[in-house]
Amino acid sequence: MANLKEIRNRIASIGSTMKITSAMKMVSAAKLKKAQDAITNLRPYANKLTELLQNLSATLDGDAGSVYATKRDIKKVLLVAITSNRGLCGAFNSNIIKKTQALIKEKYTNEEVSIFAIGKKGNDILVKKQNIYSSNNEIFDDLNFANAADIAQSIMNAYADGNFDKIDIVYNRFKNAGTQIPTLEQFLPIASSTSEKTTNTDYIFEPSKERIIEELIPKSLKMQLFKAIRDSYAAEHGARMTAMHKATDNAGELKDELTLTYNKARQAAITAEILEIVGGADALSG
Repeated sequence: MANLKEIRNRIASIGSTMKITSAMKMVSAAKLKKAQDAITNLRPYANKLTELLQNLSATLDGDAGSVYATKRDIKKVLLVAITSNRGLCGAFNSNIIKKTQALIKEKYTNEEVSIFAIGKKGNDILVKKQNIYSSNNEIFDDLNFANAADIAQSIMNAYADGNFDKIDIVYNRFKNAGTQIPTLEQFLPIASSTSEKTTNTDYIFEPSKERIIEELIPKSLKMQLFKAIRDSYAAEHGARMTAMHKATDNAGELKDELTLTYNKARQAAITAEILEIVGGADALSG
């Protein structure tokens, strides 16, 4: 059994760790509220914009902007993997890395796959085994639509130039603080709507169909990527808050166990000292 000093040091160390994890939990909870409100407010707009785009995609042949809807023989694929810049968030990053690697091994076995890594954690791991086309770690320093739009535009340009035949986004979709869903979304070419309700919608184009297509497609694609990054950002703080909550609880349980061990060891030491005193007294009296 460890001596009393070692146990006291471990108890003090765990107490310090509990203070850190508890503080990190509170910080993540505060950031989660803001991030959750942002993605909750953004989703209806982004989803409606995507719905409009999918309805238009069936009529894009020969129209301006149809380069983003043109389907090609898939030979080169770009996977946009969205992770975080920081750890201590449970399986948040590893889930995306595993899903990305699984797609390469199981779905795109005959295609040439490249990675666009958004987030330092994903880039650090994927760069060791996969071909990294590009990366961006700065987006989370100032997460706004303009910065996300710049990334989306570079990806759209790569597709328009024929560098890739298909582009998918892999990210954690935020459901609640305890649940993050690894999600795969097709970015390019634009996916056509499979809903009969939406495909039969009759739109009146004003000022013109060409003008609307020209402006709507780039904006919708940029909004799609922004929503994915926002989703991932909210999911990250939810995952970190949950991870720090569990870490604090586990540290508390370990501290209680060590405290019990310490009390037993101290009681044993006191009992041993009493026995020595009694034994010494008996020897002197005898």
